[in-house]
Amino acid sequence: MFKTVRGMRDLLPKEAERMRYVEQVSRKISKFYGYDEIITPVLESYELLAAKTSEEIRERMYTFKDLGGRKVAMRPEFTASIARLVASKLKNEPRPMRLFSVGSLYRYDEPQYGRFREFWQANFELFGSNRPEADAEILILTNNILKDLGLKDYRFKIGHTGILREILTQENISEEKQNKIRQLVDKKLWLEALDVTREAGVSQKCQDVLTRLFETKDENALRVLSQVREFVQNYETAVEAVDNLCKIIELIKESGVQLDMIVEAGFARGLEYYTGMIFEVYIPGLDIALGGGGRYDKLIELFGGEPIPAVGVAQGIDRIVLALSKQQIFYEYKKDRSVAVISIDDKCRAKALELSAVLRKAGFLVEVAVMGRSIRSALSDVNRRNVAYVVIVGPKELEENKVVLRNMKQETQRTVYLIDLAKEILTGSN
Repeated sequence: MFKTVRGMRDLLPKEAERMRYVEQVSRKISKFYGYDEIITPVLESYELLAAKTSEEIRERMYTFKDLGGRKVAMRPEFTASIARLVASKLKNEPRPMRLFSVGSLYRYDEPQYGRFREFWQANFELFGSNRPEADAEILILTNNILKDLGLKDYRFKIGHTGILREILTQENISEEKQNKIRQLVDKKLWLEALDVTREAGVSQKCQDVLTRLFETKDENALRVLSQVREFVQNYETAVEAVDNLCKIIELIKESGVQLDMIVEAGFARGLEYYTGMIFEVYIPGLDIALGGGGRYDKLIELFGGEPIPAVGVAQGIDRIVLALSKQQIFYEYKKDRSVAVISIDDKCRAKALELSAVLRKAGFLVEVAVMGRSIRSALSDVNRRNVAYVVIVGPKELEENKVVLRNMKQETQRTVYLIDLAKEILTGSN
């Protein structure tokens, strides 16, 4: 018997429904914020996807040569594909440009709780603005989605990749070494990261500053950033990064949006293309990020486009579903407008199909009994699946242009005229 490939899953009806619901809310929010949906290929050239991702992700991409001998890979994230699109087909579009995408991604990770080799994300990217209000929009949008889904006690972890990057740049650390250090910091391996900086020949002053940064985090965002500014006062461009993050957070506070956040000075994300504010979202008891993102101002020019500032976020649909389940928040499609149409005998089958079409047109969720079961067995099956109403089509009632309408919740039934059927169901479901 065949099984799914390791790390891949079959999503059964309830699982698929919950995944699609998170996707549906994400798509609704994208419209409210003015993001246009795009669809990019699952398969891209390896060079594109490998250009500015992390070494860890490069090693875990699904790669192969196609029949033309070209090295290709299945996308491990969305941003590279969207940057390619912005640098080419969308290069003349007016700015700002807001783009939304949703779909499956692939990484050859070790399967574990909340981590699969095929996973789904909803992706939001804002191109054309380097101002703090663009960063604030991405944070507020993320908050909006999680709030609309009913998620509780989630918290934003926020930092700025420019703080660490500019310190290391001023210390003349190569980009390759910087990427290695950020990878270690991303995994919370701070001592190992300090060892690498020491081996790279940074000053003792830098070692002391980095040690302080890795230990500094606080729920009082402006207080912790004031401390960080003092730590990095001898690194001018790092101070600018701190000030930029201050402006973003102040803007959110002044807007009246309540954002539960913790600022971590020693926070990094694995992807190499980040240049500014970065963030992730967590809930208590689930040690995996539900989503994350940040600013990347240099990626478009890497793919041959003109310099375009950008900021974005990827929401982990699978992980959000896990978080909702952990908090026992279960979305079930409302079935108060669901109807099953059952014909008593073969002579009534065509009428049952006709009525089902009429009811669907009126906005009801309608299924027709197709198993040829007895009325008793058919009603038992409908009850098991929580269908709200049953329309029983019999020859005797049809002679009078009527059918039997049964309310499954109230366990009552009555005979109604065909012309009034939709109105009668609608009245009962309100």
